Amino acid sequence: MFDGKSIANKLVGSEDERAVSPVIGVILMVAITVILAAVIAAFVLDLGQQTGSAPVNAVVGTDVTEDPDGDYGYIEFTLEEDGNAAEFVVRGDDGSDFHDSDQGGEVELSDLDGVGTTHTLYEDGGSENDDLAEDGDLNIVAISEDGEESVIGDVTWNFD
Repeated sequence: MFDGKSIANKLVGSEDERAVSPVIGVILMVAITVILAAVIAAFVLDLGQQTGSAPVNAVVGTDVTEDPDGDYGYIEFTLEEDGNAAEFVVRGDDGSDFHDSDQGGEVELSDLDGVGTTHTLYEDGGSENDDLAEDGDLNIVAISEDGEESVIGDVTWNFD
């Protein structure tokens, strides 16, 4: 009445009725599981394409120096790490931070074109590059190729 072979044929199917070998079925299920795990890991670990742009990252060191005679002072800007910045500027709150009022509130640090390079801004009387007022406060701004700006530092001076 209850024959084990007839019950197995009804549950599993006979050799003629099976569509896929059980071994192949297991292999397919393992492969699908591995692919699904890889896709989920890619999203969780953010291995896909990045959307948006990264912030501008760079490091510019500053050295504020006053002439020993007290005649003038200068600020030396040194590019320590250029990151993804294409250019650097210093900006004040207004033009009063710079000696030459034609410059407005910004001076480009054009000499910063590689790690270790420097650009110097002098107070009136220090050089032909007389840009700085006697005292002030400036922000150092890094600008990327696509125009994104980021304040990466500031400097304050008082050359009395």
